[in-house]
Amino acid sequence: MKVLNVKVFITGAGGFIARALTARLRAAGHTVGGVDLRPDDAGGIVAGDITADGPWQRAMTGADLVVHTAAVVSNAVGLDGQWRVNVAGTRTVLDAAVRAGATRFVHLSSIRAFSDLGFPDGVTEDHPVRPDGNPYVDTKIAGEQVVLQAHAAGEIAATIVRPGDVYGPGSRPWTVLPVQLIKKNRFLLPAMGNGVFSPVYVDDLVTGLELAMSPPADGQIFTLTGGVGVPCREFFGHYYRMLGRRGPLVAPTAAAVAVAEAMGRAIRLTGGPTEVNAISMRYFARTGTYSIAKARHLLGYEPAIDLTEGMSRTGRWLRAQGLV
Repeated sequence: MKVLNVKVFITGAGGFIARALTARLRAAGHTVGGVDLRPDDAGGIVAGDITADGPWQRAMTGADLVVHTAAVVSNAVGLDGQWRVNVAGTRTVLDAAVRAGATRFVHLSSIRAFSDLGFPDGVTEDHPVRPDGNPYVDTKIAGEQVVLQAHAAGEIAATIVRPGDVYGPGSRPWTVLPVQLIKKNRFLLPAMGNGVFSPVYVDDLVTGLELAMSPPADGQIFTLTGGVGVPCREFFGHYYRMLGRRGPLVAPTAAAVAVAEAMGRAIRLTGGPTEVNAISMRYFARTGTYSIAKARHLLGYEPAIDLTEGMSRTGRWLRAQGLV
């Protein structure tokens, strides 16, 4: 956004991606507030649950732009829990944005809208989305439909962004959690580690989000990754080396799924929900990549941080946090 002092309201404002986006927008001279389950007065974040009407919606008054990052991001939460947040919650945020007078809405979806199963290599945004019975996949698709419906009805100009596998300082799914599982000897890759991972360093994603906040993006869907796919064993191998361990541990997909199911049952008996499950194993067995040609052409998006540099920055953060 080149215009100064745009008022931006972010849902899920205490989250990993939202914090990075907030810092970038404020540095550029914009006013940023938001809502999260936990308030942060110093950070301009009010407390609220996006699945229900409440005082948090009044904090949105006067916002020019709403960025909707709040979501359940998990393979361990059932359909009802994910639908309540990822679909019904999205409609609640849209309604609040319209009432608040916002003119633009940017929605964070996921590359998983293409499904975890059988999409073509180099898949583009015009490829049909595919529900596959996974609650996260199916609710991200349904959430997109809610946003596109509001845009088509003329309620608000909306843009959908499908981030790749976002890693970097503060990333729970692709930085903190893998390191924790590796340290507990609970991390295993299917497909002998040859599944394709599509990383995007958080700073590159934030750059793409900034570009997606402008009028040329209205009504569009954009995939934002680092532009390349790498074998899972290569991506997660960085964490093993940071920990001074040999690995990753790999297995054929069928064996890895069976191990994950058994391990997940054992963990749930003693500690509740876990991301160690068959869904996660199948995700690590993907064979395709995601094209960013549309974002390059329409937005001028160009990833600047390759995996080597991104992991170097991530490693410094992990060491500072005492996690490696």
